[in-house]
Amino acid sequence: MSKNSKVLNLKDKISGNEVDLSLCNLTEVPVRELALFTKATVVDLSCNNITSLPPEFCNLTHLVKVDLSKNQLTCLPDDLGNLASLQHLDLYNNKLTVLPVSVSQLRSLKWLDLKDNPLEAGLAKAAGDCLDEKQCKQCATKVLQHMRDLQDEVDRVRAKRLLREKELERKREVKQKEREAKDKEARKREKAEEKEKRRKEYNAQMAAAAAREQQKKKNEEKKKKNGQAADKKAAVQKTAKPRRSLVGLMFKLLLLLLLGLAGVAAACRLTDLQKEAVCVPVNVAVDDGLSWAKEQEVVVRQLVQNLSSAAKEFLESTQQASKN
Repeated sequence: MSKNSKVLNLKDKISGNEVDLSLCNLTEVPVRELALFTKATVVDLSCNNITSLPPEFCNLTHLVKVDLSKNQLTCLPDDLGNLASLQHLDLYNNKLTVLPVSVSQLRSLKWLDLKDNPLEAGLAKAAGDCLDEKQCKQCATKVLQHMRDLQDEVDRVRAKRLLREKELERKREVKQKEREAKDKEARKREKAEEKEKRRKEYNAQMAAAAAREQQKKKNEEKKKKNGQAADKKAAVQKTAKPRRSLVGLMFKLLLLLLLGLAGVAAACRLTDLQKEAVCVPVNVAVDDGLSWAKEQEVVVRQLVQNLSSAAKEFLESTQQASKN
């Protein structure tokens, strides 16, 4: 069936402000078609096979009276409370157990029939028997109050949940801030420890450099002192050595002279040269010397002794110099 034929058939069902769709074997509500006829405020959908109402049904805010009795409804849309103009609602003989909480917002509702539904205990008690007009009006009033109480409870539960969620969020934020503060403090402490470590390493390097510099100065001073001592010793040795060398040279020359004189005297006295004119003065001098020596025997002995001592000292100093 096309949309135009549906609209045409719906027009055939309209009489004044009423739309009679009962006993049409409907399984769903023609919401789009009903929305086109806003003057049709009374809709009869009884005696069909409707199992649920689409969410768009809640947009038919022009409806004043709706009959959904003798269907197969198991639930109603959550936004049913949007039907602000609804005054009469017949839900007799369906399969409803609960009503949406938004029913509490149907402030215009004056008549409600919920009998022959498997309602939960609290809702069934509020609905009553709905056996006549008066009881259906009382049903509307009591069910609305019951639903308002449920709405209040839902609001309280929602408020508690929101408050709990807000408190949990606040605690999470506090924990997050504490965690961030700890991380920041840890990073700050790590930086401080790293800086202190670098400072200690720097101080150790400076101390080591200072120690090396001080040791270097000590070594230089020691080397300088050793050099000065060595130079002084070398200077002393250099000054003493020529003196010793000069004394030795003079002693050697004197010894050679004495040996030469002794040789000449021996040659002039013991050889045929004693009669030579050259040897005559030598022999005379030797004779005079021997005569003088006999006279000066004591002096000679002392002289020999002194010469012996001098020779001994000379030899000892020569040996000591050779060892150094």
